[in-house]
Amino acid sequence: MQIILVSHARKLPKTLDLADRRLRWKLFSALAVAVLGCVSIGVVLALTVASPRDRALAEIRELQQQIKQQHAQLGGVREDAQRGLDALAVKLGQLQAQSTRLNALGERLVQVGKLDDGEFNFDQSPAIGGVEDVGGSAYALPPALDSSINQLASQLDIQQAQLSALQSLLLDARIESNLKPTGMPVPGYISSYFGARPDPFDGHSARHTGIDISTPFGTPVHAVAEGMVTFAGVRSGYGNVVEIDHGNGYMTRYAHNSALDVHPGQHVQVGDVIAQAGSTGRSTGSHVHFEVWYGGRVVNPLAFVRNHR
Repeated sequence: MQIILVSHARKLPKTLDLADRRLRWKLFSALAVAVLGCVSIGVVLALTVASPRDRALAEIRELQQQIKQQHAQLGGVREDAQRGLDALAVKLGQLQAQSTRLNALGERLVQVGKLDDGEFNFDQSPAIGGVEDVGGSAYALPPALDSSINQLASQLDIQQAQLSALQSLLLDARIESNLKPTGMPVPGYISSYFGARPDPFDGHSARHTGIDISTPFGTPVHAVAEGMVTFAGVRSGYGNVVEIDHGNGYMTRYAHNSALDVHPGQHVQVGDVIAQAGSTGRSTGSHVHFEVWYGGRVVNPLAFVRNHR
């Protein structure tokens, strides 16, 4: 197919042969440029003619979409925060239960320690003080939960302080108890009491400075309190004797033993075996003569042997 173009009567006509491939590409390119130009002009005209209100509405719709996304994110944050608060509430309940158990334990220790009523009151705060801290925290929990946690923390601090003081007091009481003669040095029965009695050999009135505890020969003799052995040997009339100084004004004497198991200068604990029962010295049979001295004077041991540690 050929197209003949005549531009002037005196000029020769131009012939365009559409069978030529290069010519066809040139014509198609020119046509595409023309179409794109028309489209661009249309877009520009549309943007120019478009109302500012439409542009504002489009921006508002975009902002609304962003707000919806932020609301969704905020909901996720709230759910995470609520889960954290729920976990804190559960932990708070566990700590409160532990605090209740500590209160019960403290009251029981007071009863076991036989302390005076009111000396340790776990329901009241001890007297405390300090400089006011004016610094504030950068983060805050909800008021109710924050108040509960602060109250529980304060209560646990109070209990810790009171239990520490109670522990020290009970340890001191235990040490003092260990240094005080308590209980029988041997199993058996009291065959002669403290005070005036007929002498077992001549029948004359005599003052008995201890108690005699009848027990089988060779029975282990135990220290009735902690202390230091100050004498282990033979004394006139007493036979084989062990004497223990308890360091708090008390001294105990164990006499008529068949054998001695300690030596002077030895430290003994409550219940340690110090001798074997026998009948040495002025004795009519196997027994232990037990004396208690306090402040350099002999006292009646009966109250001590009947007491319990």
